[in-house]
Amino acid sequence: MLVHIFRGPGRVFGFTADAAAANLPAKFSPWVPFKSVELNRDEPTPGVDPAACLDDIEKHGFHITDAHVRITDTVV
Repeated sequence: MLVHIFRGPGRVFGFTADAAAANLPAKFSPWVPFKSVELNRDEPTPGVDPAACLDDIEKHGFHITDAHVRITDTVV
């Protein structure tokens, strides 16, 4: 899946399939485009657990990390 990564304040990053980041939580805005990557559940990706990321995107529409630690559940 093509995932767009956006940077929030500090070390917060948002991952979403939405290239405009319209579904990322306003709590951490402004969201600045960082990069886009192809995530596959079974392939290691530096800085993110691809399975957790894809699960969150499927369930919530986004995945949020702070210093590479998943914090999605604290913002939904």
